[in-house]
Amino acid sequence: MAMTGPMAKGEIVYKIYRALTYGLSPLLHLHLHWRKLRGLEHPIRWRERLGRPSLRRPSSGPLLWFHAVSLGEGMAAIPVIKFCSQRRPDVHILMTTTTVSAFEVLKDRLPANVIYQFAPIDTPAAMDAFLGYWKPNWIVIMESELWPNLIIGASKCGIGLALLNARLSAKSFRHWSRPVLFPLISLLLSKFSLIAPLSSVQAIHFQLLQAPPFSIKFCGDLKYAVDEYEQKDTRHLEYLQKQLSQKQVWMAASIHRGEEEIILGVHNVLVQTHTDIVTIIVPRHPQHGQEIAEELQKGGQNVALRSQHKELIPGTSIYLVDTLGELRQLYKLTPIAVIGGSFFPGLAGHNISEAAAAGCAVLTGHHVGHFSHMVREMQQLNPLSVMQVSGKQELEKVLMELFADAKILESRQKAAKEALHALSSAVVSNAWDVLNFHLLRNKC
Repeated sequence: MAMTGPMAKGEIVYKIYRALTYGLSPLLHLHLHWRKLRGLEHPIRWRERLGRPSLRRPSSGPLLWFHAVSLGEGMAAIPVIKFCSQRRPDVHILMTTTTVSAFEVLKDRLPANVIYQFAPIDTPAAMDAFLGYWKPNWIVIMESELWPNLIIGASKCGIGLALLNARLSAKSFRHWSRPVLFPLISLLLSKFSLIAPLSSVQAIHFQLLQAPPFSIKFCGDLKYAVDEYEQKDTRHLEYLQKQLSQKQVWMAASIHRGEEEIILGVHNVLVQTHTDIVTIIVPRHPQHGQEIAEELQKGGQNVALRSQHKELIPGTSIYLVDTLGELRQLYKLTPIAVIGGSFFPGLAGHNISEAAAAGCAVLTGHHVGHFSHMVREMQQLNPLSVMQVSGKQELEKVLMELFADAKILESRQKAAKEALHALSSAVVSNAWDVLNFHLLRNKC
């Protein structure tokens, strides 16, 4: 039976998209080469982005493909991947991400039996080659990676699709709601057997975009599930912990450009009354950390740089982290964590669960984007669990109070950890249950 109405329009829009991505393929290939030259693609494995595998597919048995765009989404997928490996050892698991930063961290954290590749770009040739080689039985997409050639190609091959931690930013929702694109998103969402939204608001957004109501099931936010991971070499961290043991410490994590001015401004005030203070700064991107260090050193300030394993010599009160993959361990070194990416309009916050799990008093700005539901849920359980501050003066005031009163600090640390524990319990098993029921048991 021929499609009618919005689905037929969606097919027409998709055919236009496929033709455009086919025609633009040479330019996209050149763009990949340019990114490789800039260090934004893997120097050896970049061809995987064109659908060319670097590893062999297991010769027999079903294959489950998890796809995440970057590090945060990939970290959220790992607990589910481990759970799937335990419950279904007969299923081979393939994991893909798109960024080098995610690759450098996740390659050491995934179970040894998981195949790890870079995701193909969404051109017909790359995606068809990828699906044709790996022949997945099911695909689990994390959050919002709604690529038409991937989704339609998988559907035509009879591959089951699930969207975990499903979310759309306000901008994306407006984008997909436009008359031209609405038929396409409706078509794409109709191909999913399971859509597990982050929140009830997100569920409404997907329903307004005509996701099938029977496919929408809640399982909780996987970013609450902090995966236990043993750092291979902890000697430098243990030594740093000893150096910090007699200091008053706070950490600003996932700092974006411009936010360092707020953090350094607060540090300069605190150091006047707390001579033993150490401020740990962890920029979102390592290169930004090196740039901050250079600027401070030009001004005659002593800075210890993580990548150089420098000691905190007397007179050094700033420790700059310009490495990847250590944030979770670093949270264990500080009683206070300020989560960046949240102090300026246009930013969208970062995951606060790792800081809470480590027992930190958690502070963040007001511009937290899709993490607003996480902040709100934790605050509803305990108002002390997360504190939002508007900028330099308020952050300065709160930190002064926390350093001055050990009981207030301890109460905030305890509140954050307990609120996270209450929200994270059973989230992974819930995700497995809905995946198994709506996806894995239907195909083999």
